[in-house]
Parts: sequence; C-alpha cells; structure tokens
Amino acid sequence: MSNSEDSQQYLNDMLVKEEDEASGDDSDKQDGGIMLREQDRFLPICNIIKIMKVPVPQNGKIAKDARECIQECVSEFISFISSEAIERSVAENRKTVNGDDLLVAFSNLGFDNYVEPLSIYLQKYRESNKSDRNLFLDASYPQNEDGSSANEAGKQ
Repeated sequence: MSNSEDSQQYLNDMLVKEEDEASGDDSDKQDGGIMLREQDRFLPICNIIKIMKVPVPQNGKIAKDARECIQECVSEFISFISSEAIERSVAENRKTVNGDDLLVAFSNLGFDNYVEPLSIYLQKYRESNKSDRNLFLDASYPQNEDGSSANEAGKQ
C-alpha cells in the first residue's frame, strides 16, 4: 500500500470513529473493531430473572442493580468458558464446539468442581436425546420382522 492509501484509510477510520463518538450511544461498545450492542453482549435479562427468583421467597424482590450485575457476570462467565472451548476446537481444526470441549475448558480454567456434575449431565442428556430420536424413528417407521423399517422395504 502506498502512503496516500494509508493516509486515506487512516482518515476513513477517524471519520468512522468520530461518527461513533458523536452518536453518544453508550449501549454500543467496540470489541476488536466489531460494534456490539448491549443486547448482543448479555444474556436476556428475563431469563436471568427467572433463575434468580427460584430461591427468593414469593414476596421477596430483587433489585434492578442486582439483576444487571448478575446478568453481566453470567454473560462474562459464559464468554470466558466458551472462548477457551473455541480455542480447543480451533486447535483441533474443528468448526464445531461440543460438550467435551466445554468440560476441558472448565478443567483448564480451574473449575474442576463443575467437571464431574457436568459430565454426568452431558451423558444423561446424550442418552435421553438418543432415546428420543429412537422413539421418533420407531414410531414413524414400523419395523419388519427382519429388523428393517417398512419404509425402507417399500423403496427397494
């Protein structure tokens, strides 16, 4: 790139930066050059409130600043764990982050107390999900005596 192209790019960047500052919108934050709105950075507050209300007595209330603080903390925690899991999947040349990546991330980041219960949960989730798929397939396609589905026999 020539100096004139560099200076033009610099001016363009400065104009964009000035426009962003002039908008005065504090809900937009820059993160690595990408504009993120507040609702893109945090989990939905209604979901946070539902979880927070569980241990609170029926007539109890949760202050707005407490809800917002927990929203930020939970969102940051999930981002922290996710970024570690993403690093593992990228290192293994995979595009998909799976539950095992998250378990390794918890362990690597020192959250060893979470690994065993989450492993059990993940195993039960996978088993229930697998059995749900089997129930769906079994109900949709009755099986013949030889074990093949009636639908497959009709295609041959």
